[in-house]
Amino acid sequence: MRDYYTLKVNMPAGIVSPGTLQTVLRLAYEAKVRKVRFGARQQLLMTVHYEDMRFLEKDLKQHQISYELNSERYPNIISSYCGEDVFRTGAWLRESEYHTVLDQLDYQPQLKVNLSDSNQSFTPFFTGNLNFIASPEPHFWYLYVRPKQTNSLFRWPELIYTNDIGRLAKAVEEAMLAQDFQGEDALYKAVTANQHFITQPATQEVELPEFSLPYYEGFNRYGERSWLGLYRRDEQFSVAFLLDVCALCLKTRIGELCITPWKSLIIKGIEEKGRGAWSFILGKHNINVRHAANELAWQTEDNTDEGTELKNYVIRNFEKNDTRTFGLCFGVQTRAKSEVFGSVLIRKRPLIRIGQLALFSVYDLYFTENFNPNSRTYHLAEKGLLKMHVPHQLVRLCRQFNARRSQERIETVRADTEKNESLLLAVATVHQCPHCFTVYDEQYGDERRGIPAGTRFDQLPMDYACATCDAPKQDLKAVELEPVS
Repeated sequence: MRDYYTLKVNMPAGIVSPGTLQTVLRLAYEAKVRKVRFGARQQLLMTVHYEDMRFLEKDLKQHQISYELNSERYPNIISSYCGEDVFRTGAWLRESEYHTVLDQLDYQPQLKVNLSDSNQSFTPFFTGNLNFIASPEPHFWYLYVRPKQTNSLFRWPELIYTNDIGRLAKAVEEAMLAQDFQGEDALYKAVTANQHFITQPATQEVELPEFSLPYYEGFNRYGERSWLGLYRRDEQFSVAFLLDVCALCLKTRIGELCITPWKSLIIKGIEEKGRGAWSFILGKHNINVRHAANELAWQTEDNTDEGTELKNYVIRNFEKNDTRTFGLCFGVQTRAKSEVFGSVLIRKRPLIRIGQLALFSVYDLYFTENFNPNSRTYHLAEKGLLKMHVPHQLVRLCRQFNARRSQERIETVRADTEKNESLLLAVATVHQCPHCFTVYDEQYGDERRGIPAGTRFDQLPMDYACATCDAPKQDLKAVELEPVS
């Protein structure tokens, strides 16, 4: 008999009410669970001793809370809902549209379903089997299908209306799993033969933004309110801390908590008068909320400490060498057939194996096409590395990426200059936040803070703070943008 079980509670689209989360955590605490994790597919994960498991199961069933034990039969529906309003959003997609889609998905999908805003780069687009991406046409979505256990991806011939997503997803799942239709044409015919859906022709591929992971930790202002991002270096959250979070949300009428694919938590809608209460809870539980940006851009497998330990080992080397990783994200894969999201992939491979026992392992490094983590094409960078050599080779990859990006920008500037030879070239100075890389440019000002365009940095009020992460004015560093002639 196994000593411990892994219990998973899906949070559809990464959304959970404080009341529901509080109930689950209280039951977990009674079952002697003291720490929990969030998964890459925005679910709640915990490890429970077998002696306590039967009592916890009974309580979860009594409260009608769905769960799985040591199983991935029902992968969670994930979405970019966690980034809506606080990061860049699309022209028409709002939080209400996500809820509309969730209402349509009135069953537990056995396929991985992703719902994404096409204008964001915070959550992955193609890690699902059914990847719905908002199109420029209001209330219509692209669908990209990836059959299970394959790396092939094809676009559905039509854009799907919001209110038909649930019905179509269920029909596609039935055709793929029960009837074993996998090919593009055969699957389309099987789904549309006896059902009608509101659609429009999809005449071109989806246009996705360049990847840039926004800083998702700490207090950050948006509009008249703030949001709080919570990340833990070991990926484990104290149940006692989360219970305090739920209680404060209920007290201050915050109706939702958002789990991210980066195994972190985002709390939206914090009023200015409530900031003190949130700071008190962070202090009470000794929660640090200002980690380096290069530490936040990692994704590891669920329920394993090995990937987390390797991540922390590499990050220490990055800090030592002051390595620039902006524009990149990293995935660590220690188990065969597991899936992680990243523009650079560290894959562990057994070199010597006896039966199921790996006696000696090495690491292979891969990078995606154009270093875009949403690409499904991987290129081998280094093979058969010892652990001690992994950080140095990753630093080399980072430098390769930065050199490539610099060259692309130089070529772009040269092309623009050739179009207008009379353009006067001058050195422009902006001020950049070292924590989240947000830039203050006097050419544009800061409209949200009421700072008009043309306001010099030295004319900003002394209490001015970074528009994204609230870092004080004195932290922002002057950066010269030199045009290329």
